[in-house]
Amino acid sequence: MRKKNRETDSFTVSFLDVASCGFGAMIILLMIAKPASPLSIEQSDLTPEGTITELQEQLFAIRGETTILNRDLNAKQEQLSILKDRIARLRQDRENIQGRYQTSNQRSDETTEEIGRLAIARQTLTAEMQRLLANSTAPVNNAIGGVPVDSEYIIFVIDTSGSMFNNPSWNKMLGVINDTLNVYPQVKGIQVMNDMGNYMFDSYRGEWIPDTPGRRQQIMSTLRNWNPYSNSSPVEGVTRAINSFYAPDKKISIYVLGDDFQPGGSIQEVLRTIDRINVEDENGNRLVRIHGIGFPTIFAGPRRFQQSVYRYSTLMRELTQRNGGTFVGLNDFR
Repeated sequence: MRKKNRETDSFTVSFLDVASCGFGAMIILLMIAKPASPLSIEQSDLTPEGTITELQEQLFAIRGETTILNRDLNAKQEQLSILKDRIARLRQDRENIQGRYQTSNQRSDETTEEIGRLAIARQTLTAEMQRLLANSTAPVNNAIGGVPVDSEYIIFVIDTSGSMFNNPSWNKMLGVINDTLNVYPQVKGIQVMNDMGNYMFDSYRGEWIPDTPGRRQQIMSTLRNWNPYSNSSPVEGVTRAINSFYAPDKKISIYVLGDDFQPGGSIQEVLRTIDRINVEDENGNRLVRIHGIGFPTIFAGPRRFQQSVYRYSTLMRELTQRNGGTFVGLNDFR
């Protein structure tokens, strides 16, 4: 029994010696081996922060170009839509004219006979009737320069933005308003507001300014330095003018004076808004007439800003045509 125990102890000690030597050798090898630093495959001239900054600048430039292109595209699409609407109306007018022409052909025989009878009647006029006819006057034309001036009340909606007020066109605008007032020697009421719907005279808010020489002089004097905030869009001023002053027993004309319509606004939305307010009556006439006058101020500046002038002209041509008025684009602001 003693001999067996000694053999077991000897085997256990030898195994521990071998294991200790093996682990020790591995530790020594790990300590001797020199760790290698990672190699750089490519050396960059820019720091990570510089690269990010450069990419951000490129991104901002691309976004700016995209915004400009989207604005131009929207403007072209709106103009195309307006032209399509106009073509559709012209086609409808052509069909109506063709229908009337066919009807007139059917009645041509009757018309010829009536013309013959009229000619005979004119030949048999007495000397007294000829004298009365010679002294008669033709009806007075109620249009000056193509602009109807048959209204009893007039409202000026003026663009008071910096492009108008801070340029020679403001003096030209004063002259246009003075000339317009001279075309109307006497009206029943006047009102002046800017394109945001702000009144020139708060004391006449929602009321007509009496037409007297003194009031006209006061309007022209106040206009020289009148400069409230403006967003270069006539929709607010026109809608407030119609909502505040329309009455079925009044003939009203609105004169819109401006130089641009910013790309942020929608031409179609402005037209739809005015159509909902300035509705047609049973005879196809609108509640009020809307005239427009355009000033070429921005044409004297950089070309990249001139798109807003074309948008204003497109808007006002369509707006005045739909609302019984006339658009006049000036070619000189001096």
